[in-house]
Amino acid sequence: MRISSLWYSIKQGLKNIRRNLLFSLASIGTIVACLFIFGLFYCVIVNFRGAIHKIESSVSISVFFDEGITEDAINVIGEQIKTRKEVNTLDYIDAETAWKEFSEQTYDDPEAARAAFGDDNPLQNSASYKITLTDVSQQADLVQFLQNIEGVRTVKSSTYTADSISAINAFVGYASFGIIIILLLVSIFLINNTITIGITVRREEIAIMKLIGATNSFVRAPFMVEGVVLGLVGSVLPLILLYFLYEAVINYIAGRFTILQSLFEFATSAQIFRILAPVTIIIGIGIGLFGSLITTRKHLKV
Repeated sequence: MRISSLWYSIKQGLKNIRRNLLFSLASIGTIVACLFIFGLFYCVIVNFRGAIHKIESSVSISVFFDEGITEDAINVIGEQIKTRKEVNTLDYIDAETAWKEFSEQTYDDPEAARAAFGDDNPLQNSASYKITLTDVSQQADLVQFLQNIEGVRTVKSSTYTADSISAINAFVGYASFGIIIILLLVSIFLINNTITIGITVRREEIAIMKLIGATNSFVRAPFMVEGVVLGLVGSVLPLILLYFLYEAVINYIAGRFTILQSLFEFATSAQIFRILAPVTIIIGIGIGLFGSLITTRKHLKV
């Protein structure tokens, strides 16, 4: 497309917006509302997944060994475990450490309890590996693998916790997908109505343009510009609102509910908008462009 044609398309697209200002504002408002909800949902999901990840890191598997097993055999078992992609961390807990942790969790006076037993460690056969996973949904596969390793006496895992976390992650994923699809369809519908009105207003002008030899792309271009502008404006506004709202909410929570910060760490604005900003703008422009393409193909007969 020549520069003059491009400039004409831009001017006509902006004129279309001005001619149908009420419907243009309605389309922008709908896109703003949809993408604002999308942004809010994204902020909640990012922080929610951060909290879930922290919970996941506390879910562990304990591997106990056969009685009388040698240190070399324990090391071999450790090397086998390290080969698994599900493994995040692997820590060896010797019998002395196990007894110390048990006494501190069980007795009111753990030092007196350890002194009473003296050198007789009641957990002398309780050395173990403590394993955390990269993804708790893979816990069952890892447990089955561990149970088949020679020298492993028993494997203890938190099956209920792992299944609950996996179920929550799956629900959040499906819910996110469904909400995004609904918001996109609503936005495209409004863009479609706005472009349709613009075509109706300029129907005679378009017919004359076609009679004198205007190409299909030349006729479509102003409406595509219109859709892109509506989508771009509708995507930038919610980003500005979300940025200031997120900062205000995080600062308010930090000042009033310090206990929440001890439970999990909120994502920073930079972490949120590093992904949210480009994705929202691309979605906004995509909605406008896709909506205008659908409408022109349906109504222009070109």
